[in-house]
Amino acid sequence: MSRRLQLAVVGDAICAASVAELAHEAGAEIARAGAVLLTGGRGGVMAAACAGARAAGGLAIGILPGTDAATSPPNPHLDVTLFTGLQQARNQIVVLSADALVAIGGGWGTLSEIAFALKYRVPVVLLDSWSLRRPDGLADPLLFHARTPRDAVTLARHAAEREREPAAH
Repeated sequence: MSRRLQLAVVGDAICAASVAELAHEAGAEIARAGAVLLTGGRGGVMAAACAGARAAGGLAIGILPGTDAATSPPNPHLDVTLFTGLQQARNQIVVLSADALVAIGGGWGTLSEIAFALKYRVPVVLLDSWSLRRPDGLADPLLFHARTPRDAVTLARHAAEREREPAAH
């Protein structure tokens, strides 16, 4: 029996309403796809994605930086709250727990999650996020660009499923 697909949505804890709308719809698309949503558990993009997933009947998991709700208040749309006590190092846990990452907007923390994902071969879909290219000019086979939340989740699902397939011998 295989486990459910786990897709992370990452982005700023404080964001514009237009970015929150993208995150809400991405969360809903993840739920409609039957996948589990992972986030950093805080506000902004993370809260909007969780609200979208919950509204569509999905499961939203937050991986928080602090040791408890006092040091790391979780957003109110989480089904599962995991406190790490690792501060920004928790970004690596978010990435390594995900089959693919959808980055929406974002600051330096989001950029670190994108970098971790590419380093550990976790597919990344950028939606209204960082403009990235390799210094050598080559395309990264695990980096995708989307124009809509639906496209972002479709790309993330397909890329994650390809990476999960056993290598042909």
